[in-house]
Amino acid sequence: MPHACTFRKTVYLSAWLILFMICTQRESLGQESRSTRYDDLVQLFEEWRAFQKPPIIAGIFDYSASAMATQHRELAVHQKRLAAIDTSGWPVAQRIDYHLVKAEMNGLDFDHRVRQPWARDPAFYVMIFPEQSDVPAREGPVIAGAIDVWAYSFPLTPQSAGELSAQIRKIPAVLAQAKNNLIGNARDLWVAGIRSMKQQSVDLSALASKVASAGNSLLRDIRAAREATDAFCVWLEKEAPSKTGVSGVGIDHYNWYLKNVQLVPYTWQEEVTFMRRELARAHAALRLEEHRNRRLPQPAPVADAEEYDRRFNAAVTEYMEFLRDHEIVSIRDYMDAALRARIGSFSPASAGRREFFSEINYRDPLVMRTHGYHWFDLARMQHEPHASPMRRVPLLYNIFAGRAEGLATGIEEMMMHAGLLDDRPRARELIWVLLAQRAARALGDLHMHSNEWTMAQAIKFASEWTPRGWLQATSNTVWFEQHLYLQQPSYGTSYLIGKIEIEELLAVRAKQLGEAFTLKRFMDELNDAGMIPVALMRWELTGEQGYFLSAH
Repeated sequence: MPHACTFRKTVYLSAWLILFMICTQRESLGQESRSTRYDDLVQLFEEWRAFQKPPIIAGIFDYSASAMATQHRELAVHQKRLAAIDTSGWPVAQRIDYHLVKAEMNGLDFDHRVRQPWARDPAFYVMIFPEQSDVPAREGPVIAGAIDVWAYSFPLTPQSAGELSAQIRKIPAVLAQAKNNLIGNARDLWVAGIRSMKQQSVDLSALASKVASAGNSLLRDIRAAREATDAFCVWLEKEAPSKTGVSGVGIDHYNWYLKNVQLVPYTWQEEVTFMRRELARAHAALRLEEHRNRRLPQPAPVADAEEYDRRFNAAVTEYMEFLRDHEIVSIRDYMDAALRARIGSFSPASAGRREFFSEINYRDPLVMRTHGYHWFDLARMQHEPHASPMRRVPLLYNIFAGRAEGLATGIEEMMMHAGLLDDRPRARELIWVLLAQRAARALGDLHMHSNEWTMAQAIKFASEWTPRGWLQATSNTVWFEQHLYLQQPSYGTSYLIGKIEIEELLAVRAKQLGEAFTLKRFMDELNDAGMIPVALMRWELTGEQGYFLSAH
């Protein structure tokens, strides 16, 4: 019996040791699967960016229902890999990069769960973009493979003509696929999409005139693309009466998007309150300025091409001198050229009216040179690329909007307060007109997505609450803007929400630095942080982790 007892003890001990070794091995494997290396985040980011684009089938990106379902399932794999990275020992800048990748992945998840532009938004299939955006990437949802015509130099070389032809040749197939993909019931998106598609036809016609000497092959491809676009418009109009659903994402989804994609620390309701306050503030300040200036003549608008070139170039010179002499920001050699390249050319008024921003520009070109901070940003990304791979390229899903639009908008009023318009009292009025327009259109964004307003109601509101009748309800500006904000939740609010966040950051940073604070130091810090959400910028500059960020 002692031998049997010893045997049983030996068996039990052996079994326990084997179980212990298995558990230890599993625990070890689990630990090994968690990375603490920043390089692993960089590698994941590169793989994620490749994955984010849909697969190519028969030469075009596949946005079919089956392809999108597969992509959404596989997204979870990338999210799990990201969650397995432990950033607790990393510097703040690298932890911020982690949150940028996480926000982008959340953006794709939101597209699959809620926005679904490939199924709900005909304008998603617009592929021709004649003009460069003034932000790091095109605003709103843009189909993979979109054609940036502005990036080509004209007249085209034979090689460039061949490249452009190969891209345009895909448009008929893309639109054929779109007819199968577009199964949504979002009426406002559908109707506005018809307008966008008709504009693509116009843009293709203009492109054909521009490349008339480039060869028959390119012209044939442009002609075929335009015919396909026109036929697609006919189909859209035929289907339009059957589209009866709402287009907004709803307040709950909007709040999730603000928090998890745009990394904005406010809710839908808080943003409504902010925008109503900014709208009232702008109108009140405008009336006070007008009262103060009531005995001064209004400036005459630019009258001809010669005056346009002279005044706009003089405005760039004056603004650059102001930035330098008043120590607003560190000046780079490329900044003057970046701003001067965007002067544009004179255009006569149509029936005595111009589009909204031209109404501002033609009265005093200096005012909107401040908003041209956008072009400084883009030039900086080109000439001084950020050390971080995540910040070196434009963030997906317009996650850059609060910083890009917020600073470009905020600096208009900031420069006025800093003294730029001290000898231009009537120009100060234009700052408040601009602010009122941004607040009015932002309320359209919010109320369209809560499904309280239709797009037509948002357009009417923005037009009525923009001072001086300069934003006509029939204008291209108001239609483009409200359509964009319906496509891209929170973009319409980003101009003023980003401005508010930056103003708060300025206040916090000034309090933190005390006598060491200067405006130039603050602006340089913003620039050095890159085109990232202001909440993350605040974390990097002040050490305050933020309102909602996790422990990563």
